[in-house]
Amino acid sequence: MRKFIVKRILLSILILFCVTFIIYALMRALPTSFVESMAMQLAQAPGSKPYNEWLDQLNAAYGLDMELIPGYLTWLKGAIVGNFGDSWKYSMPVLQKFNEVIWLSFIMGGIAFILELIIAIPLGVIAATKQYSKADYAITAGALLGISLPTFFFATLLKLAFAVNLKWFELSGLVSRDYPQLDAWGQFLDKANHLVLPIATLVIVSVGSLMRYTRTNMLEVLNSDYIRTARAKGLSERKVIYHHAFRNTLIPLVTIVGGSLPGLFSGALITETLFSIPGIGFTSYTAMTAGDIPFSMFYMTFLAVLTLLGNLISDILYAVVDPRVRIA
Repeated sequence: MRKFIVKRILLSILILFCVTFIIYALMRALPTSFVESMAMQLAQAPGSKPYNEWLDQLNAAYGLDMELIPGYLTWLKGAIVGNFGDSWKYSMPVLQKFNEVIWLSFIMGGIAFILELIIAIPLGVIAATKQYSKADYAITAGALLGISLPTFFFATLLKLAFAVNLKWFELSGLVSRDYPQLDAWGQFLDKANHLVLPIATLVIVSVGSLMRYTRTNMLEVLNSDYIRTARAKGLSERKVIYHHAFRNTLIPLVTIVGGSLPGLFSGALITETLFSIPGIGFTSYTAMTAGDIPFSMFYMTFLAVLTLLGNLISDILYAVVDPRVRIA
């Protein structure tokens, strides 16, 4: 098991170097007007350095004045020690801005992830055990609806129904105008009220795929020979389903769930933007549209790390629940 994990970690590190090089090369391919615009903006501040000095400093900071390989190594040297430079959009160190917004996205993603598991897995099992029943058709139709329709549609629908018409929740933003005048409990409830619709959107658009995946794998297991043998031995249907079938259904589910865990930190760019929630997704979108190369480089590298971490977690969990993987 230890050899298996070490092999996966070393492979992930190698892939990460390749991915960051591609990201850096893409950043180098962007128009230089972003750097020039930032240098012009900094030079206009009272008592600031001239435009040419700012331009040279910005190019040198990110290796843009070198060839591709030396420039990448210059950026990588700073990235390894956690130095991603200052955000041009937010005028502060990239990691400082990241630390300000990441936890809001993590809370939203964590709550949505837990609700997704609570809703999708039981419904998927019910749909599989009652195949071709009304419950199966209803669950399958709901899952397909969630998979097919885009995020902005559900978000707009929820806003119209619960914010505009019923006025139960706030339309956008994280806090209300009277937030500073509220006590601690009132401030907590105010933020919670603003997060209900974004979290509901995340759950609706993501629960369908996990539900369908659970149903498909459960059906495959229920049609296996050992399940027919268990029934032939006289075991109760409940024990056959939840003791034998469901435990084996968990093996492929672990891969999906393990790969979803890093997504808790990546933020929901579309949902956060639609509801103006200042999480990492909305912040990165704003930085990218403003040509903030330092923050964009960091965010894309961060996503690459999360993706590799998700694959690594999936591999490890798969090996834990299925000894055949470790033996192979």
